[in-house]
Amino acid sequence: MPRVKGGTVTRKRRKKVLKLAKGYRGAKHMQFKAASTQLFVSYKYAFRDRRRRKSDFRKLWIVRINAAARQNDMSYSKLMHGLKVAGVDMNRKMLADIAYNDSETFAKLVETAKKALN
Repeated sequence: MPRVKGGTVTRKRRKKVLKLAKGYRGAKHMQFKAASTQLFVSYKYAFRDRRRRKSDFRKLWIVRINAAARQNDMSYSKLMHGLKVAGVDMNRKMLADIAYNDSETFAKLVETAKKALN
């Protein structure tokens, strides 16, 4: 009985891996072993960074809100506390968008926070 070499199945599996590794540098887009190792690491980074992206955006929003708040003579923490006391329920994404695109409306929000703190 002849041995099973698995030619077509193996070739198909390897071609799939090499197709996914297209654009990688050096041996990583040509050699199956190097490509599969790199793909494993790449998927690990992708999984981690999908979660990390959320915290990166939150940091960006906080920086934008803080910059706009300081232009209106207020710190970020006092602004957020003042808005909470005033009952303004707005998330950081919305606040950052207002701070970036509509400074007049943001100035009114800062005034609301100042009144609530006094």
